[in-house]
Amino acid sequence: MNTHSLDRRRFGTVSSITLGSLAVSAFAPNRSLQASGTVLRPHVPPKIRRVIFLFQHGGPSHVDTFDYKPLLARDDGKELPFALPPNLDAVPKLLNGPWKFKQRGQSGLWVSDLLPHMASQADSLCVIRSMHTNGQSHGQAVGMVNTGSDNLVRPSIGAWISYALGSDHPDLPAHVAIGPATAHGGPRNYGAAFLPAMHQATVVGSNGKFGDGRIPYLQGPVQGNMIQQRFDLIQQLNQNHLDQSGPDREIEGAIEAVDLAARMRLAAPEVFDLANESAATHQAYGITDKKTESYGRGCLLARRLAEAGVRFITVSSGQVWDQHSRLVEGHTKNAGATDLPIAALIADLKQRGLWDDTLIVWGGEFGRTPVVQGKNGRDHNPQGFSMVLGGGGVRGGFSYGETDDYGYYALHDRVHMHDLHATILHLLGIDHERLTYRYAGRDFRLTDVHGDVVKGILA
Repeated sequence: MNTHSLDRRRFGTVSSITLGSLAVSAFAPNRSLQASGTVLRPHVPPKIRRVIFLFQHGGPSHVDTFDYKPLLARDDGKELPFALPPNLDAVPKLLNGPWKFKQRGQSGLWVSDLLPHMASQADSLCVIRSMHTNGQSHGQAVGMVNTGSDNLVRPSIGAWISYALGSDHPDLPAHVAIGPATAHGGPRNYGAAFLPAMHQATVVGSNGKFGDGRIPYLQGPVQGNMIQQRFDLIQQLNQNHLDQSGPDREIEGAIEAVDLAARMRLAAPEVFDLANESAATHQAYGITDKKTESYGRGCLLARRLAEAGVRFITVSSGQVWDQHSRLVEGHTKNAGATDLPIAALIADLKQRGLWDDTLIVWGGEFGRTPVVQGKNGRDHNPQGFSMVLGGGGVRGGFSYGETDDYGYYALHDRVHMHDLHATILHLLGIDHERLTYRYAGRDFRLTDVHGDVVKGILA
């Protein structure tokens, strides 16, 4: 991307004062575009306006959810008939899960009984069954799915999208993370790294919990004139800094960020207040049931944020899918907490006319092995797994790619995490090779020097 089309590379080089920098610095993507005098024009016609990433932290088992492998049942307990990757801590004996697979809807998409509510939306789902990624550990793979890097601090995908497109709402951020984990990289997975700090996520809750829905530094015990006085003082300090330094986009952006934060005190509480929804909506999302209440709140808030104009929203499950042992107990509990709210979100997006210009993405940082670990668990599997998409621009009731007969390795139409990122950007109208930011003497991309759009899933 040339400097004229996206002239914000100089942000992040000067330290300026903001109110609660971790929260407020993310609040001015749209205003910062105005301050820099540039707006990114789509490289290709966009199919969607926003993305909701339903992050299943820990790594759900693809062979127990969306990747049907009849040979697992036939050969349960037998040794895997081909070699495992080196240094893998797993016994090479096949393990068949207890959940039955069925062909669902008119499309006949295979989905297991573990996710009956998502299965009811099968004709709207696009399953990539040939994913693979970098990193055997959570930290590496979580970094890959969220930032495109398995070992270096890089901007998150939400930060890149905020940087490119800004927000669709003048008084809301472009990037929100609901219930993100504190482990496996923590803030780096929703951070801005060397992009301007305003593009990091606004955070609600942590570790898969919605919390009280309050936004740090904006909703607290300090109210009324006192908090306005704080805004005024910060603006005065920033203006003094600008007067001394001369024109500087970073300081100007900080001033815009605080200005937007002040306006958010009025706009955000209404959007974040789930009490504005009907009792029927609360019930549909499972908020009235303790089992589904937390993820249901996160999904409902995601819909409200999407409707209000937020570009990229992550709803994290917390690291609950990591069943190295007690697979049946753990996966049953996790699916019970997330399945109904996700299906409700899909139905709600359709009912409100948002489905066709929203992309949902469901999945973890990797899958799990078809062979047993310990007595009754599965180990991490970055070699082959599934991700599920739905909404605008992708084919519904469709599966793409294949793993081997047992679900260990991605074999046909392989899709790397860089390819998934390239495809998400493409659907937003962004060419992943042209979305760049110059830092430390080189142009950086979300997809680094890799990535191809997965054209086979496009509608």
